[in-house]
Amino acid sequence: MAMARSPFVDRLTGWGIYVIGFMPAAASFWLGATGGLGADPVRAFEQTLGLWALRFLILTLAITPLRQLAGVNLLRFRRALGLLAFWYAAMHFSVYLTLDRGLIWSTIIPDIARRPFITLGFAALVLLVPLAVTSNRLSIRRLGKNWRLLHRLVYVAVSLAAVHYLLATKVLDLTQIIHVGLVVLLLGYRLVRGLMPRPERRRTA
Repeated sequence: MAMARSPFVDRLTGWGIYVIGFMPAAASFWLGATGGLGADPVRAFEQTLGLWALRFLILTLAITPLRQLAGVNLLRFRRALGLLAFWYAAMHFSVYLTLDRGLIWSTIIPDIARRPFITLGFAALVLLVPLAVTSNRLSIRRLGKNWRLLHRLVYVAVSLAAVHYLLATKVLDLTQIIHVGLVVLLLGYRLVRGLMPRPERRRTA
């Protein structure tokens, strides 16, 4: 017999995901403050935050295939994973602006012009903003069907983030192949499933 889930347990689990989710950022910050991030700690910190943003986007996209293919329903955690992706992307960009470039716009603007992948990453972050702002029950009720359409922007955002990651690291290694491969796999799954005919609903008398 299936047991009813306690709202308190769900809320506690949700907060647990936030606590665990921010641990990589906290660990990297601690390593940076104690000299444990190598010869270029700012760059290492910046790259770690960006990589975790992509990882949380991948985890967010994996929720639906897991439910449809394996019967594992983790939908109640998708909001937390999506918000973690946004906050990591925001921290990643903030580190670039402050610690990397010192908020010196005379160096930031030429840097963006010289390295267009920064624009792609910034575009991904901008697309995540409305998704983060509307990740609440009030927005879901008010936007109705438009909420689902709006949140399909995550497909564009993760595509831009994957290209940004490929161009930023410049070296195609196993880590890149795994992360970008998962993005392609998860987007490809949705494309194929969207092209498949849906089963007809039973008509009720």
